[in-house]
Amino acid sequence: MHVAIIMDGNGRWAERRGLARSAGHRAGARAVRRIVEAAARTSLDVLTLYAFSADNWTRPAQEVTSLMRLLKRYLVSETARCLDNGVRLSVIGRRDRLSADLVRTIENTEQLTSRGDGLQLRLAIDYSARESIARAAALMRDRECSQGEFERCLADAVNSDVQAPVDLLIRTGGERRISNFLLWNLAYTELYFCDELWPEFSPAHLDAAFAYFARRERRFGQTSGQRAAQADA
Repeated sequence: MHVAIIMDGNGRWAERRGLARSAGHRAGARAVRRIVEAAARTSLDVLTLYAFSADNWTRPAQEVTSLMRLLKRYLVSETARCLDNGVRLSVIGRRDRLSADLVRTIENTEQLTSRGDGLQLRLAIDYSARESIARAAALMRDRECSQGEFERCLADAVNSDVQAPVDLLIRTGGERRISNFLLWNLAYTELYFCDELWPEFSPAHLDAAFAYFARRERRFGQTSGQRAAQADA
C-alpha cells in the first residue's frame, strides 16, 4: 500500500499562535517524525510526503532559506532513526536547484538507508508533477513505442522517480486540492481531506484516514459484482 500526504498548515499553525512561520515548519518536522514512526509500525509499504513544491520557490526568500536548512537538519537527525526502524529514505524531485550541501546530505542519507527492508519513505523536494510528466514525455522522444505501448512507456518514464500507484492521498489543513502532486499516480487514488493543520496531525488521525480507506469500495472502472467475483476467485 502506498500513502501520500500533502502536509499543509505549518505556517497557519504558527500564525495562529503569534509565532514566526519558521516555528510552524519546525513543529511540522516533529509531526513528520511521529507519523513516520507510526507508519513504520504498520503494514504500509510506501509513504510519500510533499515536503517542498517547485512552486514554493516563490515564497519569501527568508522562509525558503529556513525550509532548506530544516530539510537538511531533518535528514541528518533522522538517518539513525531510519536505520533503527528499517526505513529506506529517498528523495524525488529536482536537485539542480538545491544547494550542493543539501544534495550531498540527501545522497548520504539515501546511501546509508538503502538496505532498509521496511517502510519506503519518499520526500518530494522541489517537486512538480506537471514537470515530471513533461520530462518523461521528452524522454519518450528517444524511445520507440507503438501507439498501444505509449501509455505504458510513459508510465515507466514517469515512475522512474516516483513509486506508483498511490492508494490513499491525505491532505491536512482543510484545503481540498492536490496542488500539482503525483498527478499521474493519483488516477484511482482515494482522497482524504482533514481540517487538522499538519503540526496537529497525529497517529490517531492517521488511523482515522486508514479507517476511511478501509470503508471505500475500489472498483477501478468495474462493477461491484465484477470486483466481488475477482475477490472470490
